[in-house]
Amino acid sequence: MIYGIDIGGTKIEFACFDADLSKLESERVATPVDDYKKFIDILAGLVENADRRHDCRGQVGIGMPGLIDADGRSLSANIVCASGKNVAESLAARLGRPVSVENDCRLFALSESRGGAGEGFRRVYGAVLGTGAAGGLVIDGSLYRGRQGIAGEYGHHPLPASLQEKYRLPLRPCGCGLHGCLETYIAGPGLAALHRHLAGEDIEIPELVRRWRDGNRRALQTRALHLDLLGAAFANLVMAHDPDIFVLGGGLSRIEEFYRDLPGAIEKHLFAGFSAPPLAPPKFGDASGAAAPPCSLSRPKISINEDIQLLPQGRAHHCRKRGPGRSLPAYRKRPHCRHRGGTRR
Repeated sequence: MIYGIDIGGTKIEFACFDADLSKLESERVATPVDDYKKFIDILAGLVENADRRHDCRGQVGIGMPGLIDADGRSLSANIVCASGKNVAESLAARLGRPVSVENDCRLFALSESRGGAGEGFRRVYGAVLGTGAAGGLVIDGSLYRGRQGIAGEYGHHPLPASLQEKYRLPLRPCGCGLHGCLETYIAGPGLAALHRHLAGEDIEIPELVRRWRDGNRRALQTRALHLDLLGAAFANLVMAHDPDIFVLGGGLSRIEEFYRDLPGAIEKHLFAGFSAPPLAPPKFGDASGAAAPPCSLSRPKISINEDIQLLPQGRAHHCRKRGPGRSLPAYRKRPHCRHRGGTRR
């Protein structure tokens, strides 16, 4: 039995998988973000209860937000009590068995590359847009971690000075300790903050989406600003990694307009004559915490629903020049769309 634990800033989702990595059951509990002992007690209780139900000692793996340093300690703005703590070590000592811990967004990328929307592509970038913005790069089926395990943190690239000046944006502090991180503008709370900057009002993301679909002028201005920032962020990823496909995750991945409009927004920030790769919604659901441990067995997904209109699954949108190049698998092909052409900055 394999136990996958998806830890988020508000909820912990626990799931049991069999030897074939089929999900058998799952449950959710609230995340105690301010009390580390209670945090570990809850995780241990979920595992011990599952052991009793299934009369076994299951393998345990965790996907959680934040970074894991070389000593196994977490750096997490969402789960304050776990920052500076070695969660895997604490839980392993309590349970008397090994525990695997990995960044949830890295697991998302890995799982979507193995039987998911990125199956069949050599270089898969999984980009999560939810409460935060982070991701992971998978090359030939292996997660690229980099020297310190921080590869994929695109949400903490700085806001381009040209866009800050263009839109007169404030330099926002980030929970990571830096200022001006893209996450604070392009993730869900950042999108809401952009609307507040332009329209002077606080509204929830589902309401904002409904308004721009109804043609509300202020909402459409927010959408255009957000799309420009998001295009710049993804263009940086193209120029740094040149992935074969982007798979989007997190609550904002359920907004269908992104798949239609984001390729063109990316290409505005690329060199002339170069194109954006395909973009696809996740096959295994929009959860940023891909709780499919151990980390090397990360195909199963725990799906966390958001209150945003669902996007039909399994579609990849692509905008490129006509001519030779790798085509999408037949089940993902879309009608060719007009190439918009990049412009030099």
